[in-house]
Amino acid sequence: MARKSSSKLPKRKGEYTYRGKTVEQLKSLSVEEFAELLPSRERRTIKKGFTEGRKQVIQNLQDKDKVRTHYRDLIVFPDMVGKHIEIYNGKTFVEVEIQPEMIGHRFGEFAATRSKVNHGSAGVGATRSSKFVPLK
Repeated sequence: MARKSSSKLPKRKGEYTYRGKTVEQLKSLSVEEFAELLPSRERRTIKKGFTEGRKQVIQNLQDKDKVRTHYRDLIVFPDMVGKHIEIYNGKTFVEVEIQPEMIGHRFGEFAATRSKVNHGSAGVGATRSSKFVPLK
């Protein structure tokens, strides 16, 4: 039986490119030039500017390899690739390693707030048909 890989991202052939540019080329771009490559919602967010808290998280990511944050709406920049970020999902911090495929997405997309529900089986007396089920 084949084991599934732990990565949720698809395997890629060769080097990753975003809008025809490699990660090294993206890192050399300024924030404004990178914003022009992004979809309109992310581009508007960058042009509007960041609050002091968001600027501090971005600065901490440049200085450190591991950062904890509650800001789920921050956009992944090319210089964040390879860093470890702990993103708050409303209950706990989910550790995420930033990979090239995450460029242009938001932090919250990688820390799900809702988990899969696993319902248990119904107990004795839970349904009308269960009174005909022998106990043992």
